[in-house]
Amino acid sequence: MTMYMCDVFCVTNRKLCREDFLTRLERIVSCHPAGIILREKDMSEEAYTELASAVMEICNRHGVKCILHTFADVAISLHCDALHVPLALLREMPSDKRQNFAVLGASCHSTEDALEAQALGCTYITAGHVFETDCKKGLPGRGLAFIQKVSAAVEIPVYAIGGIAPSNVSQVKAAGASGVCLMSSLMVSEDAGGLMRRMEEQYEV
Repeated sequence: MTMYMCDVFCVTNRKLCREDFLTRLERIVSCHPAGIILREKDMSEEAYTELASAVMEICNRHGVKCILHTFADVAISLHCDALHVPLALLREMPSDKRQNFAVLGASCHSTEDALEAQALGCTYITAGHVFETDCKKGLPGRGLAFIQKVSAAVEIPVYAIGGIAPSNVSQVKAAGASGVCLMSSLMVSEDAGGLMRRMEEQYEV
């Protein structure tokens, strides 16, 4: 299996999949993204636990980092040391609970958000949305200057999200991002491996 070593994280959305979700995840994980962020926060805790267990098994089999989303107690119960949360939830999380996670991320939409997330112990953040995207129809992207400003403000890695594609990934990297996140494109692409390869090729330009 070809390995694509690119700083690309897959953020999941099972509702976009045109095939079985775990089959899609297997395809993506076999291409070795930097990690999977299991963002299915509309699920019940019980349903998320079951799904997370299956996704962690797939990720472990391929040596890919699995980052659970929102459900801190589920992550702790499954002995997963990586969690991503909305900033509002991070603010409410006790420091002793945050310490369960070697990898802790938060979604940020301003420099102030980024600085707060860093102060609360995040090891990375996602920042967006950068470009106009179908997921945020009608809302203009914050642009490359936003990524440049956020990346300069914090010492932790910044991963750009929102409308990222092979055509603009090199610009995002030049603006200071440590990597990028893809959601819609990886969930629906008929050739996830090809997309990862194009992202890697343009990321290294």
